[in-house]
Amino acid sequence: MQASVQPSPPSSPADFQKILDEWVKALTANDPEQIRSYVESDWQLVDAPGIMALEDFIEAIERGDLVHDEMTLEVIAVQHIHDVAIVISQRTNTDSWQGEEFSVDQWCTDVFAWQHNRWVGRLTTLTPREQAEVIMPYSEFSLHRLPTHITTEAL
Repeated sequence: MQASVQPSPPSSPADFQKILDEWVKALTANDPEQIRSYVESDWQLVDAPGIMALEDFIEAIERGDLVHDEMTLEVIAVQHIHDVAIVISQRTNTDSWQGEEFSVDQWCTDVFAWQHNRWVGRLTTLTPREQAEVIMPYSEFSLHRLPTHITTEAL
């Protein structure tokens, strides 16, 4: 009996750019069913205020508390561990929370799992790109020990 060989999932930065561009369309349409179609039911969002479960996120959209107006992102890097992909992107968006508009420029880390022959979102974390108002205890250590630039040849 011959073992079947599964084809590798599409996993280049361009593949994930396409997936995330489609997810952005669902988010800016503020369409709960479209949003759900890109993530697993236990997906979570980790942001400065804390952790938000998918259903809480969807409920905020359905109530009109959270409205996504404009969003763009650029995939920066993709890492793989078996059937899991970690996608780092830079995202800008204009949204509103309870009627108050805000704009953000963020690093976004998405964790995807290859399930049912497609990539499904499991976790999204957002990190502001602008200078934080509060200096974290490790920031001085990090700033003095990180290289000033990284080239692709070094990777």
